Amino acid sequence: MHYVFITGGVSSSLGKGLASAAIASLLQLRKFKVRIRKLDPYLNVDPGTMSPYQH
Repeated sequence: MHYVFITGGVSSSLGKGLASAAIASLLQLRKFKVRIRKLDPYLNVDPGTMSPYQH
């Protein structure tokens, strides 16, 4: 079992979703079983109400 992690900074819209989907598609063409999981670090917290220095 192998894992590929795609991470990014605080800026959204960097294309992380597009990049992970493209990598997954390429791996599936080579007969790899692929599952994409999104992890949200803000569990039970609204980051919109946080100070920029907190996140």
